[in-house]
Amino acid sequence: MQRFPCIFSFFSGSGFLDLGFESIGFNVAYVNEIFSPFIQAYRHSRQCLNLPQPEYGHCEGEEADVTRLVEGKPALHLRELMQDARKNHEIIGFIAGPPCPDFSIGGKNRGGEGDKGKLSASYIELICQQQPDFFVFENVKGLWRTKKHKAFYDELKHLLAEAGYLFVERLINAIEYGVPQDRDRIILIGFRKHLVKDMGISLDKNSQMLPEGVFPWSSQILYPKSEVFSHPWPETDAFVCDGFLHCPDCIPQELTVEFWLKKNDVINHPNAEHYFQPRAGIKRFAAVDEGDDSKKSYKRLHRWRYSPTACYGNNEVHLHPYKVRRLSVAETLAIQSLPKKFALPENMTLTNMFKTVGNGVPYLAARGIARTIYQFLCRKSIDK
Repeated sequence: MQRFPCIFSFFSGSGFLDLGFESIGFNVAYVNEIFSPFIQAYRHSRQCLNLPQPEYGHCEGEEADVTRLVEGKPALHLRELMQDARKNHEIIGFIAGPPCPDFSIGGKNRGGEGDKGKLSASYIELICQQQPDFFVFENVKGLWRTKKHKAFYDELKHLLAEAGYLFVERLINAIEYGVPQDRDRIILIGFRKHLVKDMGISLDKNSQMLPEGVFPWSSQILYPKSEVFSHPWPETDAFVCDGFLHCPDCIPQELTVEFWLKKNDVINHPNAEHYFQPRAGIKRFAAVDEGDDSKKSYKRLHRWRYSPTACYGNNEVHLHPYKVRRLSVAETLAIQSLPKKFALPENMTLTNMFKTVGNGVPYLAARGIARTIYQFLCRKSIDK
C-alpha cells in the first residue's frame, strides 16, 4: 500500500485507541465523542504530543450520537466524508470501543437491552450501513464469555457477516503487548470479503471467520500469557510509607508498576498532583498491605508487579504502592502505558480524568493491534 489507511474513530474518549493507530502512521481523520470534556482532553493531549488534529475535525455533543448517524443528513454527511477520504486513501477503517458497563461482570450487566449496550448495536449498524473496508470493535470479556451477552454478540456478528464482512476475534490481555496491567478485552476485527479475496486467501464458504492462522495475531505479542503469568511475581508485603523494597529476580521489570512510574517521570508530570483526597483521614489507606488487591475497593498496587485492571470508577479505589494516598492521574496514565508527554487538561474534573483513563484502551495494546492490522493489509500489496 502506498498510504496508510484512513481511520474514522467512534466513542473516541480521549483518544488512547486512536493514538495507537496514529503512532504507526494511520491517518485518524474523523473523531466522534459525545462527551465534550473528553473531546477537550483529546485536543489537549494532541497539543502536548505535537500531533495534528483530525482532518475532518471532532464530532461532539448531540451531533456525535452514534444512534443518529445511521439515518438522514448525519448518515449522508458521514458518507460524503468517507467519499472524500477515498480520494487519497485506498482503505478506510472504523475503530471503536463502545461503552461496556452493560456487559461487565462488575457493571450493570443489562446486556444489549441496556442504554450502553444498545450503543454497541448502533456501532455495528453504522458499519453495515457505511461499509468501511475494515473495522475494530473492542469490549469487555463479559460480552464474549457470559452466556446471556454472547448471544447478543453472536447476533452482532451475524449482522456483520450478512453485510459482507469476514472477521477474526481474540481475547487479548493488555500485558501481552507490554502494558503493566492485567486487562482482558475481546477484540473483533472485520474485513470486507472482497478485500480478503483480492489477497488471494482461500475462504470457507460456510464460515464467517478468516481461515485459522491467516491473521498475524502472534506477531505483536511480546509477552505470551502462558509465560508472563508463570513468573514468580511478589504477592504482598507490609506497607511502609516510602519504604524500600528490592526488585526480585526472574521477573520482567518492564511490566511492573514501578518501572512505568519511573519511565514516565510521574513526579514531574502535569497531572502529578491530580488525585482524590480522602474524606475521613488516611488511616484506612495505611492498613492495606502492598500488593493486596483481593478486594474490589482499596486495592494497593505492588511496585514490583503489574497492576490489576485500570478501573477507577464505581467506588473502586486503587492505592499507591508506597504512598499513603490514592493513585494520581499521572500514575494511571503510566499504567495505561501512555507516552510520557501525554497529559490531561488541568481544568478537567478529577472524576472525568479518572473515568477517561479507566475507559481507554491501553496505548501499547492499541499500537500492537494497529501494527497487526497493517501487517495483514500489506498482504494486499505483496500478493499482487
